[in-house]
Amino acid sequence: MLVTGALFVGVTAIVKHVGDRIPPAESAFLRYALGLVFLAPMLGAMRAARPSVRDLRLFGLRGAAHGIGVIFWFFAMTDIPIAEVTAMGYLSPIFVTLGAALFLGETLAARRIFAICAAFIGAMIILRPGLRAIEPGHLAMLANAVLFGTSYLTAKFLADRYPPSVVVGFLSISVTIVLAPFALANWVGPTLTETAWLALVAALATSGHYTMTLAFRAAPVTVTQPVQFLQLLWATMLGAVAFGEAVDPFVILGGMVILGSVIFITWREIRLKRRALTPPSNATKY
Repeated sequence: MLVTGALFVGVTAIVKHVGDRIPPAESAFLRYALGLVFLAPMLGAMRAARPSVRDLRLFGLRGAAHGIGVIFWFFAMTDIPIAEVTAMGYLSPIFVTLGAALFLGETLAARRIFAICAAFIGAMIILRPGLRAIEPGHLAMLANAVLFGTSYLTAKFLADRYPPSVVVGFLSISVTIVLAPFALANWVGPTLTETAWLALVAALATSGHYTMTLAFRAAPVTVTQPVQFLQLLWATMLGAVAFGEAVDPFVILGGMVILGSVIFITWREIRLKRRALTPPSNATKY
């Protein structure tokens, strides 16, 4: 997870460095199009999966939500500080929890409701409406959190039916297809240097998803989630040192509140699953 955080901070640094000469939709498209080369090892599993028409629609829904969410993320990276993008990105799991209750029938217990409310308080600490101007980038990150939450919720359903390579492979292809018309509508010819930078973004992002999967296999989520806070610290330092962005203590505080809520929800889910799998003391023994 330490390596994962460093890789994702590297992604944000490069996107910030490339700037806004290339439209956000085009930057997002190039990132995924250039990343298709990493699909080669997944093609066999994808061909063998033979998803149903219903599941293909779900893959398409996820690609649409994730693709548009990526556009909002690329836009936010050019409009607001890196630390604020990182902190507000922690909201996505909160929307996953809400979506699971609304669409999958999962129980929304009082503790979860409290954690969700705490997360939105954390978002208000970052935004501070009425005390400072809310930039378009902040609104873009709120939309991003909802869309990424939709993407992750769909992935949660698909992951029970297909191996990770199939889920990731279809995501990469569908997002590239979704982004193509947005990119072509306002195409700006990238220079060779910009193309190289975005190819590096694709490599770092793919590597980050791989190392994150390794972390999830090696340790419980309750162990790996807190390490994500270091990503906010690194993003804050990177913004201050490399891009001259002011360090806002309210952003760090708000990010801590949001991430704390995510960790609490994750911990509660693991506790409930363990309780469901543990037989009562008077159960028949085999």
